[in-house]
Amino acid sequence: MLRKFLMATATTAMLAGAAMAQDATSDIVDTAVAAGDFTTLVAAVQAAGLVDTLKGEGPFTVFAPTDAAFAALPEGTVDTLLMPENRDQLVSILTYHVVPGAVMSSDLTEGMTAATVQGGDVTFTLDGGAKVNDANITAADIAASNGVVHVIDTVIMPPAN
Repeated sequence: MLRKFLMATATTAMLAGAAMAQDATSDIVDTAVAAGDFTTLVAAVQAAGLVDTLKGEGPFTVFAPTDAAFAALPEGTVDTLLMPENRDQLVSILTYHVVPGAVMSSDLTEGMTAATVQGGDVTFTLDGGAKVNDANITAADIAASNGVVHVIDTVIMPPAN
């Protein structure tokens, strides 16, 4: 429990520090790269062919899972998703973490839903701390030139079609 708290605190400090140092002049992808705790997310965005999109005009709201969030998936999941033949599934998962527009933490209300780029909805809860679906938002409102990033501690999965 203490380890999880310390990891979340360190992640928050790193991303917030990178965002402040970049002064919202960097796009979402460059902000994630500079933070250093999103190497799996960045690799997945590259494998899915979404780099240009997330460097685009936006604005976008990205719920960014940390490397630890990806590591918590069942063994082999990330490697399988990064295979070229699974690109559509990877795109679906990643775009489920993106909401069009800039949604700030102050915009969230209990039970609020938002449509994702993937097409499914995410639900926000505030009781006991802000969450998107079952993922804790561990750092919020990190400004990028083309949107906002919220750090989450879990990879959220789109509903089955």
